[in-house]
Amino acid sequence: MWWFQQGLSVLPAALVVWSAASFVFSYITAILLHHVDPLVPYISDTGTIPPERCLFGIMLNISTFLGVATMYVRYKQVFALNPEKAKILKLNKIGLTLGLMSCFGLCIIANFQKCILYYIHVLGACLTFGVGAVYMLVQTVLSYLMQPELHSKGIFWVRLSVLLWCCSSIVSMFVSSVVLYSGLYGINLVQKLHWDPQDKGYTAHMVSTISEWSLAFSFLSFFLTYIRDFQEISLRAVPSLRARTLHSSPQSVGAEEQALLVAGSI
Repeated sequence: MWWFQQGLSVLPAALVVWSAASFVFSYITAILLHHVDPLVPYISDTGTIPPERCLFGIMLNISTFLGVATMYVRYKQVFALNPEKAKILKLNKIGLTLGLMSCFGLCIIANFQKCILYYIHVLGACLTFGVGAVYMLVQTVLSYLMQPELHSKGIFWVRLSVLLWCCSSIVSMFVSSVVLYSGLYGINLVQKLHWDPQDKGYTAHMVSTISEWSLAFSFLSFFLTYIRDFQEISLRAVPSLRARTLHSSPQSVGAEEQALLVAGSI
């Protein structure tokens, strides 16, 4: 049996591979059409002009779905392993809420381009990576609290390292972006897609773009740490009939009335 056939390990792997591909494919398309400079443009700039904008949007929308599914499975797994630990259950619910907010931010990024609706795009980025970093923190704390029930201590240190990588990228990008868009180097820089090394603010621009790529891949790398955990879990749908036929009025058939559930087994 291949590793991706074990449990639901294919889910976080698909999230990472598909999301990385959405960045890379839109970047290649934008470069081939000379819409951006080859040397480390903003990720958002590679999804600003058609046709790469269409590719960028649809692929990130699918990434949003994969992200929601991955975070929900993680929530069910932690819940199944700790049904009576109030502290862990509370953190788990907080983590799921933060994760869904981060996925919503990714959907905003996909559908509101930087050069068209800048502030909404920035809001989406803050939700995706800012709230996403807090989600990573919560999951790292859960990893620490759940040793050795879920995994070895090594996974905790890997997640902590990726979290620190993500946070350092956020700080670097925030500082360089504030400097770049402070007005010292001109106005309407948000609309600028082509940069020359002789341009004012070029250094700040490069630091900002490199930090953005670093942030994106540090965020995605965190979900690679889920692969081993997800090899130990599977989900199944459990239907419960409310009536014996589709044309009958709802009646008890020997089981409690309930909606379609998604239940985990580890």
